[in-house]
Amino acid sequence: MAWQEIQPFLVALAVGLLLGLERERSHSRKLPAGSRSFALLALVGAVAASIDPWAVTIGLAGVSALMTVAYLRASGDDPGTTTALAALTAYVLGALAYSRPALSVALAVIVAGLLVSKTRIHRFARDIVSEVELEDAIKFLAVAFVILPLLPDRALGPYGVLNPAKLWLLVVLLTGIGWLGYIGVRALGPERGLLITGLAGGFISATATTASMGRLGRTTGSMRAPLASALLASLATLVQLLIVIGLIDIDVLRRLWLPVVAAAVVLIGVAAFFYWGAGRDQGDGTADGSDEISVPAGRPFALRPALILAAVLTFALLLGRWGGDVLGPQGTILAAFAAGLADAHAGAVAAASLAARGDVTADTALIAIGAALGSNLLVKAILAFVAGGRRFGFRFIAGMAPPAIVFGLVLTATISMR
Repeated sequence: MAWQEIQPFLVALAVGLLLGLERERSHSRKLPAGSRSFALLALVGAVAASIDPWAVTIGLAGVSALMTVAYLRASGDDPGTTTALAALTAYVLGALAYSRPALSVALAVIVAGLLVSKTRIHRFARDIVSEVELEDAIKFLAVAFVILPLLPDRALGPYGVLNPAKLWLLVVLLTGIGWLGYIGVRALGPERGLLITGLAGGFISATATTASMGRLGRTTGSMRAPLASALLASLATLVQLLIVIGLIDIDVLRRLWLPVVAAAVVLIGVAAFFYWGAGRDQGDGTADGSDEISVPAGRPFALRPALILAAVLTFALLLGRWGGDVLGPQGTILAAFAAGLADAHAGAVAAASLAARGDVTADTALIAIGAALGSNLLVKAILAFVAGGRRFGFRFIAGMAPPAIVFGLVLTATISMR
């Protein structure tokens, strides 16, 4: 017998043993199915799959009946339904192992992880997530997966800036990042949760993350963590910029990486200063004098602020397009500046693409990328004031000024060296 013929059955046995051992180790009372039963169920699933798809269906019905009888016999000991469901899962994964063993193993590991994390999941559901947060999560899912797919994805209005799908996607990003930040604070602590959310959210939309952190800074006793989180979102912008430019034009990347890395290092230092130094020194703590921020007040899902901030972004983009049209034919730098009002990477990618085709020089592309980053920083600063108020806005500008200056100086030196 060849190895390829026996491999699916061995994988099925391994999957069944993995789930069965977890069930036995997590229960001290008698179970309707143990590790050997799980292994046999998975093996039966693989054998049924090797015969005929209908054999799998008939076998599933038989396993369901067998688990029902076993559960009823052991119901006096309150065994729960998880073990019976895990046994059915073992059978299905065993059947899957016959045709797709790698996927079967991957799913088995995920299932085992869910089973092992029983205590953590229960604690998260009962102690961390409140009823209000669950309701807001459902609202967010409706906003993201019910309303968004129904909106038309085409340019409308003057200069084509009113794209309903893209505008609503921005609303989804704003509300989603705010909700994740709220839950991150509850799950990971007031400070670590926001820092992780800011860095991760920056890869989605640094502009949206800055606005969300500004709004969160209004509702917390200390703005150290929200401010540092907003700065880390811009750090994600720089990292993502190097990645996308590297995919477009290596020559531009060779001359761009030094300014970006220099700005990123300074930005990390500034974020650390605001997080560990300036916030404590300036007495930016809670009312009782502690340095920890409290759990955000209010509801995690706030649609109205997201709609207002989306309108601000749309107006900024419309103004940029109008200014370019009035001033005459748009050059690469002006176009990149206008695109940066909506997204820094859009203008940067456009400039790098032109350089890759030879339409513009690398120097022009570098200046255009700087213009896109500058206009995007301008929008983020405006949103920091709108969402977080004057105190948050001024501190955000103070935090972004050093890396912006370093980027400009190093970029200028790089261009002048050619």
